[in-house]
Amino acid sequence: MDEAGSKGYRGLRETSAWMDLSARGKIRLTGEDRVRLLHAMTTQHIEQMTPGDGGYAFFLNAQGRILGDANVFCFEDYLLLDTEPETRQKLYEHMDRYIIADDATLEDATGRTATIAIEGPDAAAVLQKLGIPAPEQEYATAPWGDRAVARVNSTGEKGFFVFLSAEDKTGLTASLAEAGVPEATPGDARIVRIENGRPRYGEEITERYLVQETGQLHAVHFTKGCYLGQEIVERVRSRAQIHRVLHRLEIESAEPPAAGVKLTSGEAAAGEIASAVFSPALGKVAALAYVRTPFTAPGTEVLAGNVKARVVS
Repeated sequence: MDEAGSKGYRGLRETSAWMDLSARGKIRLTGEDRVRLLHAMTTQHIEQMTPGDGGYAFFLNAQGRILGDANVFCFEDYLLLDTEPETRQKLYEHMDRYIIADDATLEDATGRTATIAIEGPDAAAVLQKLGIPAPEQEYATAPWGDRAVARVNSTGEKGFFVFLSAEDKTGLTASLAEAGVPEATPGDARIVRIENGRPRYGEEITERYLVQETGQLHAVHFTKGCYLGQEIVERVRSRAQIHRVLHRLEIESAEPPAAGVKLTSGEAAAGEIASAVFSPALGKVAALAYVRTPFTAPGTEVLAGNVKARVVS
């Protein structure tokens, strides 16, 4: 990548770009008890959703640790879970263990359902140009023939996911190329999401962490009632027992430190790097790190190894 970044990177930040996210897991949940089951297994208020609604949710274990995350979309006769490729099988098996006498059926639709993401400041204009409906609310969906469009993103930029059959994918990507929309690589997307402070399950979020430590509280409905892991979430909330929080850092270097590099402030331990990339836009390293709470104020300076770093809002 040159100093200004690749065409896909610049598209994500400045105009628009598309990405093939078909490897992301797509799990369909049908049956009369599907809503009740998923409501009891996630941190999100599934029972409030009506067709066209959606939300971001965590799946927890009994100890309150995060097993995975998913975008949950409510359709007329099924719920669709969109999750990371690495957690597709894990979440499928986790939910399947809890289906006992419920009228609920899981289907892994990953192989037959493609996902094309269109993200960047001009993403909505691209959809309008191509005659694709754009939902107005975050996590909402809109039908597009036998396809579905969701207002959701993977990089922290404005964006949409288009869910369509694997056979239809080539036609859509050809239309995007004809419209002058560049393709962004996974590397482009990773840089932009870290610049934007957008964590990804499997990299910055793992079973090691509690919900409040990730800072992704839009995944949690704190008054929805019982769900797996709720006791720990509520205990942490009520007692304010949180010692570290995921934050963005800017590091005065061109060399990204490895995950696990410790942060210090004088003699005090200040946290740990979760991920880091060189940012062409900043001309320095952008990182996500779990920062100990005394050092989380924007502008706080710490050391990442031996290199100066600054906490940003």
